[in-house]
Amino acid sequence: AACISPCVIHSPPLFSLPLRPCRCLHFLVLYFQLQESQQSSADFRFYIENHTRNPDDLSRKQVRIYQLYSRTTGKHVQILGKKINANGDDGGKYALLVVETETFGSHIRIKGKESEHYICMNEKGKIVGRPDGRKQECVFVEEFLENNYTALVSAKYKGWYLGFNRKGRPKKGSRTTQRQQEVHFMKRQPKGRLDPLEEFRFTTVTKRTRRARRLKPKRN
Repeated sequence: AACISPCVIHSPPLFSLPLRPCRCLHFLVLYFQLQESQQSSADFRFYIENHTRNPDDLSRKQVRIYQLYSRTTGKHVQILGKKINANGDDGGKYALLVVETETFGSHIRIKGKESEHYICMNEKGKIVGRPDGRKQECVFVEEFLENNYTALVSAKYKGWYLGFNRKGRPKKGSRTTQRQQEVHFMKRQPKGRLDPLEEFRFTTVTKRTRRARRLKPKRN
């Protein structure tokens, strides 16, 4: 009978494996990428903390001028100075509001264009007008409702809303909820001022409009 010798496989020494140096290099690359990622995350967190530590130091993202139509009174919020009500007429000078939007989020400050007083809410929930609006009591957060109205909740006193009763008098924030009509407002352009979209509407020119233009008398 033939003698079959067992097959012996001689493995090369470990230092001669070509894959080991590649693996080490791969791990080094991953290590440096991880260190760089952690450093970038730390720098970003440091940037955010420094720029959100004091919201009063933030630059304004946008400044708008409009009116706040009260769903309860059918009139507009007006800032007379220290006193604020929702009995303003459309286009009234005290009903023109300068709304300052902060850089981060939907936090706003509302100032009367004529009186230069801000709408603020004190610790008792009372709505007052103040000439300095840098305090947190003068910051409100916009909440957009399903019925196309907007509610303004205090940024400092959670759950307390800006609201007015049927006589136009301010309601205490502690007695308000988002579902009440007293806290529902609608943004409106001042009387006589066109909506920005209105300025870009085009008029279709037809034979009738051309004839009307020819017959239109010239002004001296």
